[in-house]
Amino acid sequence: MAKAKSPFSLLYALFISTLSLAQYTSSDWESRDKWMKTDSLINMAGVSVGQVVADIGCHEGYLSMHLARKVKSNGRVYAVDVRDDRLATLRENANSRNLSNIITILGDYDNPKLPEGTLDCVFVIDTYHEITAYKTVLNHIRKALKPGGQIMVLEKLKKRIIGKSREEQVAAHSLAMHYVEKELQQAGFSIVSKIENHGLWEKEDDKQMWVLLAKKTLQ
Repeated sequence: MAKAKSPFSLLYALFISTLSLAQYTSSDWESRDKWMKTDSLINMAGVSVGQVVADIGCHEGYLSMHLARKVKSNGRVYAVDVRDDRLATLRENANSRNLSNIITILGDYDNPKLPEGTLDCVFVIDTYHEITAYKTVLNHIRKALKPGGQIMVLEKLKKRIIGKSREEQVAAHSLAMHYVEKELQQAGFSIVSKIENHGLWEKEDDKQMWVLLAKKTLQ
């Protein structure tokens, strides 16, 4: 018979669960602008007025809101997540900010369900390590991009799993740049630029961010 959890254990688990969701709430967005250097990432990707972009793993819409303002009303942002409750909150956030150019998509774990041949850039921010079927998803992203379209991946690498296998890193919700760089190239992308040290995720000393920007190649 399994041992019953104490009330303290249950409360602690609930507390940890709440913390894991809290990082996606809009109350944290202003500080995230600074430590993630969001404006510089959007500029690095060359996002401009009128473009069509996507935010995969959008959660409650932090990056989607930034992108929507950048591409303006004649542009479009596809915000993709596998949880409908997050998308519902995103829509509320967009409405409260008078942003009508965001389209939410309830994706599958192996398919972001993006329209083919329409996107200028796809952002995968702190989400790639969660994608088990990454080869399939990268193929879908490639099909969704216009000729010469780009993908930006930002991840955090935790110090304690540096040098570990891909499987061990993913289990720790982290991933090294060299794995993703190789996977992008194998999927039909060429690396445009990369940042090996983009700073610390949430300013935590053991979580160094890195960034890859890659372009769809002709095949």
